[in-house]
Amino acid sequence: MSNNNDFPLVEAPASGRKGIFSISMVLFSFTFFTGTMFAGGKLGVSFSIVNLLWIAVIGNFLLALYAASLGWIAARSGLNTVLMGRFCFGEIGSKLADFILGFAELGWYAWGTATVAISLVKILAIPEAMTIPLMILFGILFCVTALVGYKGLDALSRVSVPLMFILLVISMYIAAHHAGGWQAMTKIEPGGSETMAWSAAITMVFGTFASGATQATNWTRLANSSRTAIIASMGSFLIGNGLMIVAGAWCAIVYQQADIVEVLILQGLSVAAVVMLCLNLLTIQGPTIYNVSAAACHLLRSERRRTLTVVAAGVGILLAIGGMYEMLIPFLVLLGSIIPPIGGVILADYWFYRGGRYQLLQAARLPRFNWSGLCAYAVGAVVAYLSPWIAPLVGITVSALIYIALTRLSKRQPAADSVAEQ
Repeated sequence: MSNNNDFPLVEAPASGRKGIFSISMVLFSFTFFTGTMFAGGKLGVSFSIVNLLWIAVIGNFLLALYAASLGWIAARSGLNTVLMGRFCFGEIGSKLADFILGFAELGWYAWGTATVAISLVKILAIPEAMTIPLMILFGILFCVTALVGYKGLDALSRVSVPLMFILLVISMYIAAHHAGGWQAMTKIEPGGSETMAWSAAITMVFGTFASGATQATNWTRLANSSRTAIIASMGSFLIGNGLMIVAGAWCAIVYQQADIVEVLILQGLSVAAVVMLCLNLLTIQGPTIYNVSAAACHLLRSERRRTLTVVAAGVGILLAIGGMYEMLIPFLVLLGSIIPPIGGVILADYWFYRGGRYQLLQAARLPRFNWSGLCAYAVGAVVAYLSPWIAPLVGITVSALIYIALTRLSKRQPAADSVAEQ
């Protein structure tokens, strides 16, 4: 198999493994996402700066821990999340996870494509009639970076991550200066018209990258050790995603404006806003549509990742034109409920049921449907969605416990129910 396909249907071989710097840079570029800043802006108009920092720390620590837990398994096994799903959901049942994860990432791709077009029209005073053509143009451009696979994403991240970090620091400094310093910022009362509970806020923080953390295994499976995967995951999701949340909220508190693009314009950073949007979304949209293609490869049992990447990008452009930009908050809440239970079942299956070891996929005799895993996921997702507490944590815990209970009650192990290989 060609290395350009990044091993979509088999374990990543030792020859394809990367070191901590390479894995970390790709994951940092993945978490340095403008959409996370928009979510942080929504929190910034609802909470004081002190409460917001606590929410960001708790939410991102839980998110990083979740990503690192899956990354640990990915590095040990060489499998990504959709391939792990075969063991706990079954050969055909795993297609449910493929669809859900692909849908989540496709939604993000559509949102990012719409955001850059709408924001450029706003910043540069371009006629609104150009919005849809710009969505099409950027949707195609973003797709190109994913076509070259890991190497292209790695190279681009080495430029975009430092530049993005510098811009965030400058923007936060200007905001603090305009507010009159830290002490003055602590006295600013939230001016948002809508109140938000802490549990909902933490769910939103977790939800910003619930799908990303679940599918970060597309890259942590390429780590040269479990230690590399854990450190890269914890660092990128705790620091990278955390910084984006805090930066968006920090500026929103000062200017009482949730739209980060509007904030940058108020700060006199319009040119920087254009550069940030284009470079940041160029960096993140590549990994996002890459994730969609990885899920689609497994769903269709196809190794034609590049072809599926182009098809997925086309669907994403249509969703962007259809109005995905306005759906950010409900989309985040939904993702925070339906994505983490997938990871909960995988973690329970790998550590509790299989003793920390997968068989080689080519040799494994797996059931068509692992009903224990599918039922555990369904219960976890429903309970998480209805829960008044932190939905992602509830979903992971409930799905894992249900899976453990069902497998103990079952007289046969899932791996024992064999079927003819697909």
